[in-house]
Amino acid sequence: MLVTVNINGEAKRLNIAPGELLLDALRSAGYFGVKRGCETGECGACTVLVNEKPVNSCLMFAAQAEDADILTIEGVAPDGKLDPIQTAFLDHGAVQCGYCTPGMILSAKALLAGRPDPTEGEVREALAGNFCRCTGYLKPVEAVLAAAQVYRQAGQSARRKSGRSLGTSRKKR
Repeated sequence: MLVTVNINGEAKRLNIAPGELLLDALRSAGYFGVKRGCETGECGACTVLVNEKPVNSCLMFAAQAEDADILTIEGVAPDGKLDPIQTAFLDHGAVQCGYCTPGMILSAKALLAGRPDPTEGEVREALAGNFCRCTGYLKPVEAVLAAAQVYRQAGQSARRKSGRSLGTSRKKR
């Protein structure tokens, strides 16, 4: 059966078998940053964003992704320019073996899209679904908090360049 999806900003038609998992469909399509881990939804190695939400692709049928927007780690750095989250992971030593890193980065990206100024507790909660045997979690948490600061600064800079200051976009009543 054919499933139409948008993967990393590109429309795709995937030929899938009934009952095929999203994890397997993505890997068959060449997205090898989606890792096979526990296959029970516990480790987060297979995390992708489906309609901007973190999803364990080992628990989702590919057919359920019909017309969905899917972001894999391959789509986080378009044209080879690293996302601030990726840069922060490198700068803070949050990448060791790298197996869990794609899932952590995507979970962090989803968090920061909805919460530009997260607390340490919120970062820890967002990363809780991503099991890591190497880092001890301190460095990934520090990296996400650093990336949040970069995002906030970039947003403030963009507003200044456009001639708008914080809070001026609201209508006065």
